[in-house]
Amino acid sequence: MTTRDFDAVVFDMDGVIFDSERAIMDCWKELANKYNISNVEENFYKCIGVTVAKTKEIMLDAYGEDFPYDEYDVEANQIFHDKYSGGRLPMKEGIKEILSFLKNSGKKIALASSTGKTKVEAQLRDANILEYFDVLICGDMVKRSKPAPDIYLKACEELGVEPERAYAIEDSYNGIRSANAGKLRPIMVPDILPADDEMKEKAEKVLDSLIDVKEYLAEAI
Repeated sequence: MTTRDFDAVVFDMDGVIFDSERAIMDCWKELANKYNISNVEENFYKCIGVTVAKTKEIMLDAYGEDFPYDEYDVEANQIFHDKYSGGRLPMKEGIKEILSFLKNSGKKIALASSTGKTKVEAQLRDANILEYFDVLICGDMVKRSKPAPDIYLKACEELGVEPERAYAIEDSYNGIRSANAGKLRPIMVPDILPADDEMKEKAEKVLDSLIDVKEYLAEAI
């Protein structure tokens, strides 16, 4: 047994499994050009890693209570669906390799995504990786969004593992904060946002890719 021995790995989805953060941002940038929405990219960054409800709260705070967020969200989702549904959403390099490695090593695998369950299941199914996951915990299954630890604690509870015995793979600041607060062992694989000093302190490791994560975890087995 190594000092980094573990029982489970809990993955975030957007920006970790799928290259979806940029895709979602591009949809909102398209809306911004259509409706003259200012600073949409800056405000989008604040929404990375949080639930739909929290995203709405952030956007209304930025643009005012009369901002038609619900209408724009429906339109953005339609743009996203038209471009990426049916397995067209690009996956991050190494995701199938790390999932196969963990499954073959007898490790439990969970998902802790702020996205709603219906969309999560559809995207994982379309990508032919749904069967790798023992547990799916989604944004509409917990009361508090990341950076609260609820989603990670629920994932560990459902898996039947102690949080200290689970790694969390995250790309977002709120995700790392959430996993750290839950006493998991966060690994950050930066996507849109680089690792700042806070992330380097809260994460056990910052790595460039899922391939690097696989190698890192292999050393602990």
